[in-house]
Amino acid sequence: MKTNKLLDNVLSMYYPRLCVGCGNALQQNEELLCLHCLLHLPETNYFREHDNPLKLIFAGRVKVEEVSSLLFYKKGNSVQNMLHALKYKGKKELGSFLGSYYGEKLIQEPRYQQIDYIIPIPLHPKKQQKRGYNQSEWIAIGLSQGMNVPYTNEVLLRTTFTETQTKKSRFNRWENVKEVFAVQNADVFAGKHLLVCDDVLTTGATMEAAIQQLLTIEGVKISVVTLATAHN
Repeated sequence: MKTNKLLDNVLSMYYPRLCVGCGNALQQNEELLCLHCLLHLPETNYFREHDNPLKLIFAGRVKVEEVSSLLFYKKGNSVQNMLHALKYKGKKELGSFLGSYYGEKLIQEPRYQQIDYIIPIPLHPKKQQKRGYNQSEWIAIGLSQGMNVPYTNEVLLRTTFTETQTKKSRFNRWENVKEVFAVQNADVFAGKHLLVCDDVLTTGATMEAAIQQLLTIEGVKISVVTLATAHN
């Protein structure tokens, strides 16, 4: 045991473990995020409000039961660093860590206690192969642990490879994604309440396209959660 601790200390001198939020060195008892970043997460608490600003994104467009995001995202803040690390730096465990943290909060609210399945927004197989993982699936894994609700990739498929959405307007984002999803095993999920998850909610175009397909399932209910949003 002492040998392992000594080895960890030596390794940390040459290969320090860094907080994905602020970039400072992590202490021995810290994982992924330092205590300061954990204590100062810019949480929205939108899950406590049925009619929050995120619900308005989908108003008049698609029917959703609940919409919430864990954190506020803005350029240059720690959440931007976290999302970048999760999506592009291989820090997939951050998705399950924050997903589990959020899931434990969500399940305390009666409006989130009737969820049957958690559905991650899928990546196109080519993009997933290039990245090595789907960050939304890792968020779903964490949510599943925190809420004690199963997650599944067996209902929503991404059928078309699309360009990055980052610099597109809402209309162009919608044009880019409106026909990229398909549903399978619809009979299995008929009448179920599905919680669709992703990393960030901006214009809502990708999420809306996914929801439209899921709403073709008979009797289905849809709620939405993401790790972050720019809306407040």
